Amino acid sequence: MKSSVKKSIVTRVRLAFLGVMLFSGAIAWKISRIQYQEGAKWRALEQERRISYQPVPATRGNIYSDNESIMATSLPFYRVAWDPSVASDALFTSRAVDSLARKLANFFQDRSAAEYRRKLLDARRDHERYIRLNSRQINFQEKKEMATWPIFRAKRRGGVIFEKVDKRFRPFGGLAQRTVGFVNEESNGAGLEYTFQRQLAGRAGEALFERVPGGLKPVYDGSEVKPQAGYDIKTTLDINLQDGAEDALYKALVANDAKYGCAILMEVKTGAIKAVANLGKATDGTYKEDYNYAFADQGRTEPGSTFKLASLMAVLEADPSLGLEDKVNTGPGRMFIGGAVKTDSHANGIITVQQVFEKSSNIGVARLVQEHFSGNPTQYTDYLKKFGLDKPLGFQMHGEALPYVKDPKDRSWSRTSLSTMSIGYELKLAPLQTLAFYNSVANGGVKVAPMIVKEIKEADQVIESFEPRVLNPQICSEATLRKVRAMLEGVVLEGTAKAIRPKDYTIAGKTGTAWKFKNGQYTKTYSTSFCGYFPADKPKYSCIVVIDSPSKGRIYGGDVAAPVFRDIADRTMARDQASQRPLLARVPARRTPVPLVRAGLQSEIALVCERIGLPGQTRATGGEDWVRLAAVRDTASVARTVSLSPDASATRPGRMPDVRGLTLRDALFMLENRGLHVQSAGTGRVRAQSLAAGEPVKRGATVSLALTPTATIAATPLALPEPEHTEIEENTLLVPAEMDSHVAKLAKATRPTAKPATAPRATSNTKGTKPTERVGEKGKATATSAARSTAKEKPTAEKKPSSAKASNSKSTAPTSAKGNTEKAKTEKKPAGKKEKPKARQPETHFTAQPAGKTRNG
Repeated sequence: MKSSVKKSIVTRVRLAFLGVMLFSGAIAWKISRIQYQEGAKWRALEQERRISYQPVPATRGNIYSDNESIMATSLPFYRVAWDPSVASDALFTSRAVDSLARKLANFFQDRSAAEYRRKLLDARRDHERYIRLNSRQINFQEKKEMATWPIFRAKRRGGVIFEKVDKRFRPFGGLAQRTVGFVNEESNGAGLEYTFQRQLAGRAGEALFERVPGGLKPVYDGSEVKPQAGYDIKTTLDINLQDGAEDALYKALVANDAKYGCAILMEVKTGAIKAVANLGKATDGTYKEDYNYAFADQGRTEPGSTFKLASLMAVLEADPSLGLEDKVNTGPGRMFIGGAVKTDSHANGIITVQQVFEKSSNIGVARLVQEHFSGNPTQYTDYLKKFGLDKPLGFQMHGEALPYVKDPKDRSWSRTSLSTMSIGYELKLAPLQTLAFYNSVANGGVKVAPMIVKEIKEADQVIESFEPRVLNPQICSEATLRKVRAMLEGVVLEGTAKAIRPKDYTIAGKTGTAWKFKNGQYTKTYSTSFCGYFPADKPKYSCIVVIDSPSKGRIYGGDVAAPVFRDIADRTMARDQASQRPLLARVPARRTPVPLVRAGLQSEIALVCERIGLPGQTRATGGEDWVRLAAVRDTASVARTVSLSPDASATRPGRMPDVRGLTLRDALFMLENRGLHVQSAGTGRVRAQSLAAGEPVKRGATVSLALTPTATIAATPLALPEPEHTEIEENTLLVPAEMDSHVAKLAKATRPTAKPATAPRATSNTKGTKPTERVGEKGKATATSAARSTAKEKPTAEKKPSSAKASNSKSTAPTSAKGNTEKAKTEKKPAGKKEKPKARQPETHFTAQPAGKTRNG
């Protein structure tokens, strides 16, 4: 029994040993097979996995404003890495390592030079293939500097690796931040960056990279496929108007402690958006561009009273006989209409259709809509669909909200829906969709799609351009269009927005105030708005401003949103050159003398005439250097041109040139270049010369010149005829206020005094004192007093010139040189003492300017 057990154990041990031996033999055989028979195969596979082609991102395209100011661009930054195995022993010397370590320590300032030295030596000793020297990213200029350091200056032979990383940069900071947008690593985003991702991103390239501990090391084997940079996008945004819109909106949001707000400024004819501002209140109480409220879902709200334009347009289309002077009974301010009670903020009684719109009467609009469409509500909604209010605009940016306009076929339609919709409830529109409707009214009934991208470019080559797109060539009849435009103008002239009526141009628009719908009911939080266009007579821009949930007591659109509209309109009109021309034409022009033109160097005369705005024949035909006035009289004083002819005497060698009329500097230059000695007497221009023009003259001869001043006329005039001064119109509308005092002093110092015998007398002002006068060419004069800038004051009556003594009382009229602020003063003289006669002064001509009125609105 014992022997059988022992035998069994021995057998098992032997079998186990045999199994181990067989298994070990199999392992050895497999190792030998892999090492010798399949070695090449596995080495190739390892090499394939270690070295592979990786995508190289392309440089992203730029986003430009309308004048090609950069709103977003990609700047190159670099990460610094190093391959210690590349540098040769001749480069990797102890001195070079010490110098490189010091520079790295001074540059990054995160480690000492000793630590950097130890890091470089350890990497070299351990035969590492890739180490990142610092995680900080450097810019291009820093990269150029670093490439000159020891070891690194050998470039690839030194082992330095600059890994390029593109970063998006906005030169204007947060300006139009949400409109410009972003794209994250998951390819999600918003704004232009996300919408035009395909065009901006470009096409990625390929390059060979080796996988090493710490990252991917590029392998430069010449097989790289260069990436193709993205296209650029040129928008319609105006940087200055965008800044103004954001500033105006921000101030209003802070003043009213509102939840959010948006403002859109658009060109009427093209639909080009010049500014779009979106500001929302963050958790810390500040306002940031956190969402596109202008056209996205969160900005889609019940428009309120701004929708009354569409309701009354539908009524006028359905009943062309309805006039703006027809009467509507709005009762005591509370009335049951269409199954619901409608109220007005004030009792208006019986008013006209025009006043219904101007006063934004809910009762008046609801009654008109109910009377015309209660029997057929579908007709009303059909008009709204005709106006295009039920369809999206097809805006160029992703995320446009879908408008909601209730239809009688909807299950939610009730007997109160018609009258409620008429005043802007039970429907939802984004601010951009409301603006597009108002813009069609300003554009003569043509509804165009808003546009924010003008071109897609590659450098200077236009790849794709976008033209204005017409959505509806005529939204209503011409008769209806005239009526609704009159109503819109009336809102600013006499209605709920009369507080923003400007004096220099006109605005047409409509205020809006809507209750907010929360938790199944309307609450006493409000959304305020103002939508319109300007100038009302010749619309060029349309604009909408929406401010949500103001909480400082002001709740109406006319008090909250309308002032922002006016601020944006003022800034826009101030920058619009075409709009400035009518304003400039209403400002009285001032005539000022310009320098005398007699003779001189052609290039200098041409430069002076160009700078002071005297066009004309300032170039002689033969390319001559010296020219002379062609006419006896300065033509600039008559035709506002300077006609010059070549000075023949200046080109005749051995002959005395004609230097009369030249400045002393020019005369000296001309004569001394001929070897003549010059003696001069006096200052100013040459009046006479001792040697006649054309007379033979030899080098070394002496010439005497007599000069006469032209800037300040002497008390006793010399024989030279008095210079004729040119008068040109100078508009002082935009002269800075701080220059007024200097201009006044200069005018006082240089203005010649008129002869007492011919000084005209103007109608006396308050206290009987004559104001400062200007004498016209025909001898007429008017007082330049404060009446010039007062709209209600009548022009001063003109009187014929007559001899008179200076008045003994003080003048109350301000002089024009002080900008109508400095009072003219005259000295008091004894009654029996005669005034001492003054020396004769040359006559100075001024142009009489009527005291005009300033037109309001």
